[in-house]
Amino acid sequence: MRLPVAASLALLVLYPVAWTAPLMRAGLLPLFGLSEISVLSGLASLAGTDPVLAALVALFALAAPYAKTLALLAVQLGRAGPRTLALAEWAGRLAMADIFLISLYIAMAKGIGVGRVETAWGLYLFSGCILASLAVSWATRRALKAAPRR
Repeated sequence: MRLPVAASLALLVLYPVAWTAPLMRAGLLPLFGLSEISVLSGLASLAGTDPVLAALVALFALAAPYAKTLALLAVQLGRAGPRTLALAEWAGRLAMADIFLISLYIAMAKGIGVGRVETAWGLYLFSGCILASLAVSWATRRALKAAPRR
């Protein structure tokens, strides 16, 4: 069970990095510089215009993946049981929703043709964290099934 624990600990460090990393660069005209948008900067601007939507995005993008990772770590360290693993897997489904939304926003912005939008390295890091979390969840479930019953 060492590998899932190490991966969970890595995710606890990588998630905050992904939240501050640029997800995309956007600008109105090609002549002007592009502004970098991260999860946290997007949340900050969204909170000013629509606090309810900002709270939902914070739940999906920040709370759900981090809570899932903490729950997985608790299961891996023997502090919680299989019910917690099921809850963590459910939280992981919530975390995938924000990847879909970010992708949808980029596709819409490119389709409208107003301004310029480029994906940035943070989008790949954030997506990788979510996918790694799914893999850690799968590995944890597998390790629990393989472990001898007490």
